[in-house]
Amino acid sequence: NNQCRNIVYSSSATVYDPEEKSPLTENSFTKPINPYGKTKYSNEILLKDIFTSNSDKWKIAILRYFNPIGSHPSGKIGESTIGLPNNLFPYICQVAQGKIQELKIYGDNWPTKDGTAVRDYVHVMDLSEGHLAALECLFSEDPQILTINLGTGKGTTVLELVQTFQKVNQSKFKYVFTKRRAGDCAVLFANIELAKSRLNWFPRNNLDDMCRDGWLWQCNNPKGYC
Repeated sequence: NNQCRNIVYSSSATVYDPEEKSPLTENSFTKPINPYGKTKYSNEILLKDIFTSNSDKWKIAILRYFNPIGSHPSGKIGESTIGLPNNLFPYICQVAQGKIQELKIYGDNWPTKDGTAVRDYVHVMDLSEGHLAALECLFSEDPQILTINLGTGKGTTVLELVQTFQKVNQSKFKYVFTKRRAGDCAVLFANIELAKSRLNWFPRNNLDDMCRDGWLWQCNNPKGYC
């Protein structure tokens, strides 16, 4: 009824085929292998169908996140995980806090520089800026549908993330290596040239910032938002 024709959709890098070679562009082959990725991709298809049905009115941006971590630098807004965390960074925070005994790193024999998997970690505040840039682009241009990666454009190993967290936050905790998980891949990171050229968007926060801001929120909210 309100005739809202502008949509910015939060999709995910999990829509890509894990066998594709990084850096992944928006044209890399898609083949989600888990329910989360399949749901994200199904919604992408739905949005593309909506645009095709009335392409002179709709303005849609599909943003494929890579690995969002960190929190607002104030320490007041962050990820409040319910139950055992599924993602690496909140798991690290809870191990550092002592809520979980040790961090399990899945695989130490990947074909990477230190044997642990490589991912593209991006600060959540950079993602929020990416949303605003996408919306401003849609408002200023003709009807269209855009698909754009949001990451840093570089890969970081799990061990690099753990060691950076420990260094930045002067935190020591136990981590152990265990066997690989089914469906994981060695290397996955983004090509972000389209985000730079179409949205004039550039990630401004580095890995130190992500680790510092995420830990600050955890320290300020040891029980989440309870």
